[in-house]
Amino acid sequence: MKTIGVIPARYKSTRLPAKPLADILGKPMVQHVYENASKASCLDSVVVATDDERIFAAVKAFGGMVVMTSPDHASGTDRVAEAAAASNADLVVNVQGDEPLLDSVMIDECVQGLKDALPYGDVGMSTVAKRIGEDAYQDPSVVKLVRDLRGRALYFSRSLIPYPQLRTPSFGVFEHIGLYAYTKDCLARLSSMPPGNLEQIERLEQLRALENGIHIQVIETKCEGELVSVDTLQDLERVRRILAANGAKG
Repeated sequence: MKTIGVIPARYKSTRLPAKPLADILGKPMVQHVYENASKASCLDSVVVATDDERIFAAVKAFGGMVVMTSPDHASGTDRVAEAAAASNADLVVNVQGDEPLLDSVMIDECVQGLKDALPYGDVGMSTVAKRIGEDAYQDPSVVKLVRDLRGRALYFSRSLIPYPQLRTPSFGVFEHIGLYAYTKDCLARLSSMPPGNLEQIERLEQLRALENGIHIQVIETKCEGELVSVDTLQDLERVRRILAANGAKG
């Protein structure tokens, strides 16, 4: 099955404008994401989908593939869907443009999880998660998820789910990692739907799928590296420190 990775990248980020072009050790952030995604063995190609000529030029400058998309998209998913519609891919991976520390192994895990679930006929997308730590569990900025016995998402929330009246050794809560793989048809269907009530309340776009009966297969990653979503200058500085330290270690 032909599989492409699409990195949505817009210039007008609310909290950190021009975020995809932020310098990290001499490279724009979008280049770090692109190079990491390109290491995934499951991807036949990687493309940046943007609405800004400056990002387009930056990707071209480092030799990446890039397409221009509408400036009117309300979400990264819609931008990915536009790019995917023009391709001949069977599966599409939404690689978040603000995750410069993303391990390519997670992309392979996510895609393989979707492929494994497809024969059952009722799963159209997959995502990745890791076992949650106590600090992350209490942090409302961390998205929690719970899944059923088949590994499918039951719910995502910034709140405590389930509420810990009883804590057991098999405490089954996960920290969500914002990486998604879709069948092309599922992605097109999802992007055509209006935002749902739960999605608007929680500000979590993946709840649109659950509200509309789209099953999400959740894969527990084996990767243990640190992930940082860059939303603020503090996040950006943290990523710079991590990559500088990793570089120093060779």
